[in-house]
Amino acid sequence: MLAGAHLGDPPMRRAILGAFALSACATDAPPLSPQAAFFEAVSAHCGKAYEGRLVTNDAADADMAAARLVMEVRACAADEIRIPFHVGEDRSRTWLLTRTGVGLRLKHDHRHKDGSEDALTQYGGDTAAPGTASRQEFPADMYSKDLFLREGRPVSVENVWAMEIGPTRFAYELRRPDRHFRVEFDLTTPVAPPPPPWGAE
Repeated sequence: MLAGAHLGDPPMRRAILGAFALSACATDAPPLSPQAAFFEAVSAHCGKAYEGRLVTNDAADADMAAARLVMEVRACAADEIRIPFHVGEDRSRTWLLTRTGVGLRLKHDHRHKDGSEDALTQYGGDTAAPGTASRQEFPADMYSKDLFLREGRPVSVENVWAMEIGPTRFAYELRRPDRHFRVEFDLTTPVAPPPPPWGAE
């Protein structure tokens, strides 16, 4: 402390308060990574359901395009979000979004009415790039590629899934050569949650 200066002096008080302010700034948490920000944005909708529509026009999806499409952000934990995707009365699909420590993972949990697992289930992949707070992409992982080959679906080994979230829209997307599937959900108007997905506890 300078000779003759006292804590009660206005200049000294200002200097001390300024030092405390700088110290507080230095200990602020770092900004969220794009993956963490994306995960938090999806988590903010936990407990809500939204109606959607198919925005691509592949002939393979004609039945789905005619059905009512609803997603529900049904269960949220610190490291996992479960999002059932209902196609009409078909409640077989749930998207699992999890933190991996180095990014995010998307898996597809497919069930039969009795709750048993479908032959094609638990496929998906991990983020290979930071992405953004509004869009994350998930190339097929080795487990999924092996599963697709074993089940006679070789075209699917090149799958890249994506999810997007913004103030008014959530989207789920699949791309591979000669295939594009995308469904978008209106986040501005929640709907009544559907019955639980097949196999839910």
